Amino acid sequence: MNEIENILGKENVKYNEPMSKHTSFRVGGNADTFLTVDSEDKLIKVINLIEENSKQDKSNKDGIKGNITVEGTSSKEKITVVGNGSNLLVKDGGIRGIVIKYTSKDYKIDGEIVTVSSGITNARLANILLENELAGFEFAAGIPGTIGGAIYMNAGAYGSEMKDIVIETRYLDLETGKIKTIQNSEHNFEYRKSIFQKLNCIILETTLKLTKGNKEEIKAKMQEYSTKRRESQPLEMPSAGSTFKRGNDFITAKLIDESGLKGYSIGGAQVSTKHAGFIVNKGNATAKDIIDLINYVKEKVYEKFGKTIEEEVKIIGED
Repeated sequence: MNEIENILGKENVKYNEPMSKHTSFRVGGNADTFLTVDSEDKLIKVINLIEENSKQDKSNKDGIKGNITVEGTSSKEKITVVGNGSNLLVKDGGIRGIVIKYTSKDYKIDGEIVTVSSGITNARLANILLENELAGFEFAAGIPGTIGGAIYMNAGAYGSEMKDIVIETRYLDLETGKIKTIQNSEHNFEYRKSIFQKLNCIILETTLKLTKGNKEEIKAKMQEYSTKRRESQPLEMPSAGSTFKRGNDFITAKLIDESGLKGYSIGGAQVSTKHAGFIVNKGNATAKDIIDLINYVKEKVYEKFGKTIEEEVKIIGED
């Protein structure tokens, strides 16, 4: 790891790093190696170095290609790339191999067109756009996480989604080692889905189309959405945001509530008393507590209503 430390700095290379420090659920076992990477140039250098070292390791017959994975995919792979950990649940056994947290915050504004690195948080970008009087991103201002995560999940709120403003996205294809660009239609955006959930890649940056607006009106809308969130969501407790996806023909939180599950707990995990669609960490939860509660909720809702609900949070790691 000396070569990687030379690229990133020793302070950005950690061993046996608790993933509870890097997820909004505040649970999860240790990552064998945890790298913080703050630029695209460093990221590519690190990936290339890992690939070179892997080729030299004769015991690894598969090599690094095909063994690099993005946030939310199999924890058995060699490398896991994460953003802000706001939609992520890491199991108590932690993550084997290397975890990379990409934190690049570069952005460029050209009129109503904004190109932004995937590591920048939604909140930071929202404030940048506010200062530049650009409207259309207000819905995402309070969504925890990074732009990369928002693209990956097609994040949305209050009637808007990322698909409405994305022009194109650049990503590093880990199968070929090439940087590729896809246009909006090629993202295959659906409700909380995108093509990136099927690709072996790392999102580098995205370009958004916004509109000129009035600063006070943009600020007022952001404050309105923020107030709604505080009033309806358990923001004061560790969680991964909405735990379950919306149903095609039903409101998931309503079914959970009508199943008598609001406030139900397993260990330190609880169905929020404020919003039944959220599972929260009361302070001493394990990942197993949360996973067991997710499964219990799914089982009880199906028993009562015959409806299958699906978790939105991504679960990775070792048991």
